[in-house]
Amino acid sequence: MIHTDILIIGGGPSGLCAAIAAAKSGAEVMLVERSQYFGGQLVKQTHMFFGSEKQYAATRGFDIGKKLVEEVKNSDNIKIFHSTTALGIYEDGVVTLEQKFESEEIYLKVQAKSLIVTTGALEKSLPFPNNDLPGIYGAGAVQTLMNEYLVKPGKRVLMVGAGNIGLIISYQLLQAGVEVAGIIDASPRIGGYLVHASKIRRSGVPIFTGYTIVKAEGTDHLEKATIAKVDQHWKPIPGTEKEMNVDVMCISVGLTPSSAFFWQGGCEMEYVRELGGYVPKRNRYLRTTVGNIYVAGDSAGIEEASSAMVEGSIAGLAASHDLGFVYEGYNREIEELLQELEGLRGGEKGIHIRRGYNKVGF
Repeated sequence: MIHTDILIIGGGPSGLCAAIAAAKSGAEVMLVERSQYFGGQLVKQTHMFFGSEKQYAATRGFDIGKKLVEEVKNSDNIKIFHSTTALGIYEDGVVTLEQKFESEEIYLKVQAKSLIVTTGALEKSLPFPNNDLPGIYGAGAVQTLMNEYLVKPGKRVLMVGAGNIGLIISYQLLQAGVEVAGIIDASPRIGGYLVHASKIRRSGVPIFTGYTIVKAEGTDHLEKATIAKVDQHWKPIPGTEKEMNVDVMCISVGLTPSSAFFWQGGCEMEYVRELGGYVPKRNRYLRTTVGNIYVAGDSAGIEEASSAMVEGSIAGLAASHDLGFVYEGYNREIEELLQELEGLRGGEKGIHIRRGYNKVGF
């Protein structure tokens, strides 16, 4: 049995920031990540971030990840466990872990005074004929192939989804020398930032809004995709079909929060469409209805990485504070973080996020 003040499940942007904040308060922190590396989605992000200096403006995502990992490794209060999967939470609050090194598996039990869950999100998929043909990927898989392993997924790509992820990956594909045949989205408007869409359009890539994928065709791999306009009920309109010769289809139709640990932990859950699915109810300091379980990042609701990092810092400070680790300047720092988070959710783009969080606060 391992004992620690705070156990953090997930070593992505929110988990790293939570660990840094909690350790700064003096708490003993254990950070667990199932992958071989820390940084989560930041590792795959080659684009520069927006925002202020606090939000790492003009810094590429993978460089932000390196900075956070270095800060974590330099802390004496943080013990890191990579290649370690959290399997479940038991009724007495014990968390079981499976650690893998080559062919060896080690099982651990952890008793933590507080738990911060930053397990991120899962990709959504689309049902259509032949959607399991080789060459049809989720957005995360395409990013992993290109940005981690430097492998082109194919020669000609159809991007399904015009949110920020779809637009950014489309631009990365173009930079890698892959032709993007087009981007489609069933919504009547582009979901991502116009700055990303503008770069795509200037590159000559057509964006079809109000379109969906009807079917994929091919023998042993994807060779052709058929798209069509949709009506007000999101159904394909007969006679509007277009055929596109592509060998790759990238599905980028959104994410849903990873919520298993909150269900296991007994947290009160709520289905919130604006946040991507089932999420735990929480107060402004990200403490759930189970007093020693906190949430941050995409497990709290689907947002940008900048918001995930700020949430991680808030959860880390709040969890350590609630355990009695108080330092001078805590009140000022956590209020500044809350204001920063409010600013990130401001404007027209943040309306649905603000509406979603109003449904889960207590």
